Amino acid sequence: MVIGQIKRAALKFKKFLEENPNKRLVRVITHIDTDGLTAGSIFIKMLDRMNENFWISTVKQLERKYVEKLIEETKIGEWKALVFLDLGSNALDLIDKIPCFSLVLDHHEIKLKNKLEKTIFVNPCTENKKDILSAAGVTYFFAKEINEKNKDLAQLAVLGMVGDFLDRELSKMNDQIIKDAKKCGTQVKRGLTIFSGTRPVHKALEFSSNVFIPGVTGSYSGALTLLREAGIDYRQGTRYKTLLDLKKDELSRLMTAILLRRIREGHDSDILGDVYLIKMFGHLEDARELSAVVNACGRLGYSDIALSFLIGSRRAKYLSQEVYDKYKHHLIKALNYAETCDKIKGTGYVIINAEDKIKDTIIGTVLTIISSSSLYAAGTVLVGMAYQGLDKIKVSTRISGHKDCINLSDLLKHIIKETGGDVGGHQKAAGALIPREKENLFLELIERELKMNEISIKI
Repeated sequence: MVIGQIKRAALKFKKFLEENPNKRLVRVITHIDTDGLTAGSIFIKMLDRMNENFWISTVKQLERKYVEKLIEETKIGEWKALVFLDLGSNALDLIDKIPCFSLVLDHHEIKLKNKLEKTIFVNPCTENKKDILSAAGVTYFFAKEINEKNKDLAQLAVLGMVGDFLDRELSKMNDQIIKDAKKCGTQVKRGLTIFSGTRPVHKALEFSSNVFIPGVTGSYSGALTLLREAGIDYRQGTRYKTLLDLKKDELSRLMTAILLRRIREGHDSDILGDVYLIKMFGHLEDARELSAVVNACGRLGYSDIALSFLIGSRRAKYLSQEVYDKYKHHLIKALNYAETCDKIKGTGYVIINAEDKIKDTIIGTVLTIISSSSLYAAGTVLVGMAYQGLDKIKVSTRISGHKDCINLSDLLKHIIKETGGDVGGHQKAAGALIPREKENLFLELIERELKMNEISIKI
């Protein structure tokens, strides 16, 4: 089981630090999304408690050139150890060449071809498939093995779990994280999973992407119309009502109104689920909302604010809300563009080449929302492309309705062999970074592969 991997890795890391008490920095590199940032916050809190000096930075994707640079820095004695969180599985051959202690805590799909000589590597995907964990979950169990007192970091692991949508079908290990988090103040309630139980109800409806509501998600006026239809006043005196403020009959009417819209558009009726309320700064906060705020900071280049917020800065919490407000406008603009732009369509696939019209850090989120909508039939492969700087293109892929019809990670790996670039992700959600000069070749190759996939399904 993966817990065995974690125990062995933690023992080696702890022993290494004890035998190397010098003051050089432990270099930590993590991903910019909620899972990566929560994993990073867990790890640096653990290091701080061990009185270790560290430097943490974030990347959109772990490129091979970046790892090569780290190797050169390590050769001149820059780092005491290198740690990769929520990434690294796609570059293990290079990481294993790093001339100092290296640790990778990841959860992305991988097929290990060669045995690693030096790198300490933990990844649930190399073990029992039932041990599904987020990177934050892996990092949490690692920290707990280092010191049992780190159990108080379980709430951050819950946040990472929610950020990676692993709260829908809990694995045994995720269930253990929740049990630990409850001892720290986390509460779990059954309710609408439309985004946030603690935000004003009309805003919770407008930004609901976890449960897509036709005509409402992404529309302020649509949210107000739905509330009017349900006979719900979204104000309570001088303040706005939250989902948690709604009376039983109001909640029932709202659920009916949402269900009618979803069923009419061909969606399922499953809109209830567990709502995780995490205790931060003495208050209970909806984990879905916190996840969205942290993700927004990472996507817009404010990872430092997100990390500061996660490790306890009140000022960073205030700043993160400002970033989130900015992010919401970017996201709504991007969704509107994705809906109206020209697309490359075929049987079973849709390609949105946004070029510079959608930020490269948002294209994946846009596809996630579209994949949960009724815009395309279940099983439709969604491909999104957005320019990253002057010389690269960010590619994101999802499957509408989250249906198993193709392994997206394998699809991109096959194409990248011809275009060059870097790949990461899972079967149902994968991404790549390719040279901008290979844009037309990539489009030609992926459309050919998707057409072949459709033929194979029919056969």
